[in-house]
Amino acid sequence: MRSDKNCIFCRIVAGEIPSTKVFEDDSVLAFMDISPLTPGHLLVVPKEHFETIADMDPQLFGRLASTVCILAKATNRSLKPDGLNILQLNGKAGNQVVPHVHMHLVPRWNEDGLTICAWEPVPGDKNEISQNASKIKDALQ
Repeated sequence: MRSDKNCIFCRIVAGEIPSTKVFEDDSVLAFMDISPLTPGHLLVVPKEHFETIADMDPQLFGRLASTVCILAKATNRSLKPDGLNILQLNGKAGNQVVPHVHMHLVPRWNEDGLTICAWEPVPGDKNEISQNASKIKDALQ
């Protein structure tokens, strides 16, 4: 299993840094964020080190996503938030702070004052959208 001795999440997985664990199996660990955006903010990480989602095996990401689903249900039952943000950030331009794949589960309440998804939809150029779709489709092969 790949690990990075300088990665804080790898060190948490290895037990070198304490964490408040909520879920653990052979491939995934979920623990409370020590700088929570809201009460109940969880981080879900693969135990193996991958910097971005594009570096991961799709099956392992499926396991990570399944765990997020299970934890979302448990969060809703236990904390009863009005909503839930599930975030996965990649690369510096994508605001990824820790270069180890992770997903945030952020419980939301109507009056929590937190702004995460505040962009305004602006219609895109149809030709550019079509060209980008073609490029992505071609890269699938």
